[in-house]
Amino acid sequence: MDILKAATDWAKAELFSTPFFMLFGVAFLVASLGFWQLGKTEMARAYIIPTLVAGTLLLIIGLGLFFTNKTRITQFEKAYRTDAAAFVASELERADGTLKEYNTIVFTAIPILIATCALVLLFVNTPIWRASMITTIAMLVVILLVDGTAYARIDAYNKQLLLVEKDLKK
Repeated sequence: MDILKAATDWAKAELFSTPFFMLFGVAFLVASLGFWQLGKTEMARAYIIPTLVAGTLLLIIGLGLFFTNKTRITQFEKAYRTDAAAFVASELERADGTLKEYNTIVFTAIPILIATCALVLLFVNTPIWRASMITTIAMLVVILLVDGTAYARIDAYNKQLLLVEKDLKK
């Protein structure tokens, strides 16, 4: 198994998926612009700031992940050529840490935040609070969608790393 190819394929798949954060970010920004230009009701006007903030956050997340993974592709080859065993060990450590973070943040904290926002919706009637909670739920759902697929990819990559590590120890 060529672990360098697997690492590069994983990073390229991440490069494909992270622009979805940016795409949704732009969609939120366009929605904010639409609410600003076309919103006539108090509720519609209340969405301007929350969608602007959510769109900006999603753009920042997408851009950060895109450039991080773009630089990884060249770093992978250098690290692998220098010391294959050290490369596998460091990637295993990084992948394990990332998987733990996904379990803690994406699959535990985000659903709790979504449930909390939904509960707040039951008890508040002011437009800004309602718009903020609905926008927050929408943004968190986007993160769950994109990161759910990212989790599956890094889990598969981690399994490949474990197989290579096992072969290196022989």
